[in-house]
Amino acid sequence: MKRKHAARLPFDRSARAPAAILFGTAAAGWFISWAPLWIAAIILLAVLTFFSRDPERFMVAPPDAILSPADGRVIEIRERAASEFGASEGPCISIFLSLFDVHVNRAPYAGVVEAVVYRPGGHRDARRSDSTANESNWILLRCGAYHMTVRQIAGRFARRVICRVSKGSVVDRGGRVGFIRLGSRVELYLPAGSAVVVRPGQHVRGGNSILAHMPKTGVRP
Repeated sequence: MKRKHAARLPFDRSARAPAAILFGTAAAGWFISWAPLWIAAIILLAVLTFFSRDPERFMVAPPDAILSPADGRVIEIRERAASEFGASEGPCISIFLSLFDVHVNRAPYAGVVEAVVYRPGGHRDARRSDSTANESNWILLRCGAYHMTVRQIAGRFARRVICRVSKGSVVDRGGRVGFIRLGSRVELYLPAGSAVVVRPGQHVRGGNSILAHMPKTGVRP
């Protein structure tokens, strides 16, 4: 599957309305020569743009490469982890997204969305092991002969977990599937037999970094 890249603004679309309001406020403050108003609006606009940034990502990778679904630091790798939803029975890679990471979530591999399951929950620090009880979305993917699951987990400050795909959506490897505001956590449940190539503590980039390789058989590019 090949992605078509259309011209777009380099930040998440959820920020467009507040950005327009702040831009209008800055313009009004400038027009009436009220410096505190337009300066405050420009500062808030810069902060909003920074935390909502959504850069294009391009990656040439082997057909069996599984890409990172998020920017952040790998905080845990479990060799065998049964997903609460979905059929994944292989490794699970947990990625912590700090306040300063890009918060766009991406498909780790090309496939079809089999289901999206929303589960309400708390808002504990996403670095803690009990953050698995936080509010989350489970995105279940069928990738050729295998299944994998991307779980978006809200954090202490992240109060909105946004999923941009639904059942039946066809996703490209590295394509956008969602967005989490501010600090958060993403878990990737892989098929049994996947070969993990990252380690805890390593910083990864969504849609750019290779986390693992698909099992030797049944691979679909």
